Amino acid sequence: MIERLKVGIFIYNDVEVLDFAGPFEVFSLATKNECSIFEVFTISETKEIITARNGLEVKPNLTFEDSYDIDILIIPGGYGAEKVEIKKQKTLNWIIKQSKKVDILASVCTGALLLAECGLLRNRKATTHWMDLERLENDYPDINVIRNVKYVDEGNVLTSGGISAGINMSFHIIKRLFGVAIAKATARRMEYDIDI
Repeated sequence: MIERLKVGIFIYNDVEVLDFAGPFEVFSLATKNECSIFEVFTISETKEIITARNGLEVKPNLTFEDSYDIDILIIPGGYGAEKVEIKKQKTLNWIIKQSKKVDILASVCTGALLLAECGLLRNRKATTHWMDLERLENDYPDINVIRNVKYVDEGNVLTSGGISAGINMSFHIIKRLFGVAIAKATARRMEYDIDI
C-alpha cells in the first residue's frame, strides 16, 4: 500500500462549485496499481456548513485550527474569494502559513487573487479567469499575467484559468508527480477529454 499524498482544498461561502469539486474529483479518482494515491479533504475557517455558489451546501472536513499535513493546497475562486476572503486577514495569514509548508500551492480561477494579495505571486507568471485578468494585472503589477492558457506552472506555485481549467491543472499535477499514464487513465475514467 502506497502512502497517499494529502490534498487540502480551501472552501468558503460563495466558492465556485467546479473550482473545488473539479480538482476534488480528479485527485480522488487517481490510482496507481488500483490504490488511491491522494487523500483529499476540504478545509474552511470553521466547521459550519458553507454555502457555495448557487446554493450548494457543503460541510468542511477540517478547519484552520485543526492539526493536519498538506502536500498540495488548492485555493479555488469565486465571488467569495474576490469580494470577501481577500479582505479577511485570518484567511490570508492561513494561506501564507500553509504556503511555507506545502509542496504545491495551486489556485483555480480568482483564487489567484488571494495568492496575489498574500504576495505569493510576486515576480512570477500567473493566470486567472479571463474576466479577471485585467484586475490581476492592474492591482498587482509585479505579476507577469499570462493570457489564453489553461494554467501556469511555476514549480511549487500553479495558477489556472476559470472554473473548468482547474481540472486541467489537476491532471497536469498528477502527470508531473506520477506520470502521463496515470493522468490519462484518470481522465479516461472521468470521460474527460484532455491533451496531456
